[in-house]
Amino acid sequence: MRDAPETARGLEGAPRPFPSRAEAGARWDDWRWQMAHRLRRPGDLGRLPGVSPAAAAVLRVYPFAVTPYYLSLADWSDPADPIRRQALPDPREIAVRHPGSNPDPLAEAEHMPVPGLIHRYPDRVLVLAAATCGVLCRHCNRKRFWRGGGRHLRGARLERMAAYVAAHPEVREVILSGGDPLTLSDARLEAYLSRFRAIRHVEVLRVGTRAPVVLPMRITGALCRLLARHRPLWLNTHFNHPRELTAEAARACDRLSRAGIAVSNQTVLLRGVNDRLEVLRALFHGLQRMMVRPYYLFHCDAAAGTDHFRTSVRQGLAIMEGLWGRSGGLTLPAYVVDLPGGGGKAAAGPVHLVGFEGGEAVFRTFEGRVVRVREAGGDRAGGGV
Repeated sequence: MRDAPETARGLEGAPRPFPSRAEAGARWDDWRWQMAHRLRRPGDLGRLPGVSPAAAAVLRVYPFAVTPYYLSLADWSDPADPIRRQALPDPREIAVRHPGSNPDPLAEAEHMPVPGLIHRYPDRVLVLAAATCGVLCRHCNRKRFWRGGGRHLRGARLERMAAYVAAHPEVREVILSGGDPLTLSDARLEAYLSRFRAIRHVEVLRVGTRAPVVLPMRITGALCRLLARHRPLWLNTHFNHPRELTAEAARACDRLSRAGIAVSNQTVLLRGVNDRLEVLRALFHGLQRMMVRPYYLFHCDAAAGTDHFRTSVRQGLAIMEGLWGRSGGLTLPAYVVDLPGGGGKAAAGPVHLVGFEGGEAVFRTFEGRVVRVREAGGDRAGGGV
């Protein structure tokens, strides 16, 4: 692991377009300072080296915001830098449109019985608790909300959402998302967690956040104690590239783990960022060293404004095949596609069960050998679980 660099690569000797750790001093480790000093104006974009002038036109459709910490990880001498690709506007966001691209590819609006609450699966709901993020990730599948200033949360009152959950005893899990719920104050976050925890049939709480990646100083001791009070609580974060596995990020994840908060990771497969076997292997192995479980590798959703990031499912499967059997199981996420139109998550594989034949299950090993396993009870279907 490495600390975020004192001087970002490619900026040596040049005027700094964003505050440095040295300039900020102790304030650098204050998450509120980081949020207040996010670059997010057209003039800020114009001061960044190597940014295409055409990128300014993107801001009329999709704004940008990025913390100084996350920008400090970029290599400004590399136009294909994975940090820059994830954080800075790209003209392709408004120029590239693939068939099936949709502002709301998962049909979340159709599964929102009350404002701010998405109920797509029977046993769990997702609550849009915040409208703000530390970084507006360019591959976000909720880019449709960015220009609304939180308009999608208007009318989304906590009590109304809690009343809906209380009236649906099949709901056993509540997931806080957004936006990033860890951009809320501790007091506001406590209000959400305690209100849903008070509902008898809610067994588990989950928080979806990219703070450990783009704002690791948000993971304070006070925050960890707050989260620990509401266990069982799981935290899913979103590392996409090994360059994000800094010492600061590792300390944030370690602090969560020591507080008894299980941390999992959801990576998105992104063209030009992490769509190579060696990159994802390094990422997943690094996450394991940080005690963060690789949970999902998501195929990039068909969200309008993200089409230039999309790979083929075949490419994702080839990467997973390359990992299978050559990396330990704790480093292997499930490769899933969130199906368009609200179809839900579908496992994409790889699948090593070839089929059934003559009372045997036929498997293909990661080395390509065929192995047959005799089925208990011969070839009869059915049986208990």
